[in-house]
Amino acid sequence: MASLATSSLCIATLLLVVVSWGTFASARNFYQDFDITWGDGRAQILNNGDLLTLSLDKASGSGFQSKNEYLFGKIDMQLKLVPGNSAGTVTAYYLSSNGSAWDEIDFEFLGNLSGDPYILHTNVFSQGKGNREQQFYLWFDPTADFHTYSILWNPQRIIFSVDGTPIREFKNAESIGVPFPKAQPMRIFSSLWNADDWATRGGLVKTDWTQAPFTASYRNFNADNACVSSSGSSSCTSSSSSSDGNAWLAEELDSTSQERLKWVQSNYMIYNYCSDAKRFPQGFPPECSMS
Repeated sequence: MASLATSSLCIATLLLVVVSWGTFASARNFYQDFDITWGDGRAQILNNGDLLTLSLDKASGSGFQSKNEYLFGKIDMQLKLVPGNSAGTVTAYYLSSNGSAWDEIDFEFLGNLSGDPYILHTNVFSQGKGNREQQFYLWFDPTADFHTYSILWNPQRIIFSVDGTPIREFKNAESIGVPFPKAQPMRIFSSLWNADDWATRGGLVKTDWTQAPFTASYRNFNADNACVSSSGSSSCTSSSSSSDGNAWLAEELDSTSQERLKWVQSNYMIYNYCSDAKRFPQGFPPECSMS
């Protein structure tokens, strides 16, 4: 009986070691994944790498970028936005490549007066051309707690989601002459900065510096389902899309997700470039014709 108990204890200890090692090996943190790029100490990595904060005061904002570049991915980040009177501030979280003909996929959170809703501004650039703005209110207070903001980017589409609910889909429309981001690796960037010349009510409401410093917080970054690009090679193989672990490379919205997308766009979308006839008197951009 003693030898059986000893054996059981050894097995339990071994399992604990294996589980602990697996948890340690798979854990990610901001020290591993990101570099603080500007802000002179206003950006901080805290809690052993589990939390990152950006701050803005009258002298400067702050920002960070990913160590890796990605060519397609399913990327999540939890953010808690600047609380209170955030008018004039912009918290930007986006993917972008380099150069004059860059690609970019944008989340931008436009601050507002206390009690007024944030505006979530989205845009897609391909080969240096953007002007594809859609804007939304959120159905919760994004300053009260952390919420998950996600980008699914595969060769067929880009899907923006909030807490798992899709809010926007930008489809590959190369067949009708619209460039699509698919050749340039992109890094993840985020910054908190002053944009009171345009961010709140077209610049009518200015930043109240007596409320500074303004702080946004980040946690739970996840890019496990993403293709890391390095020196022209990708961590995803040509056969990746057929494997279960990379099903996101061919992912599309199912019927339930399509209904949720329609719900958001019917109830919370406040601007859509594809509906702005004054802006496009010669006709809407061709991708607007795609359902």
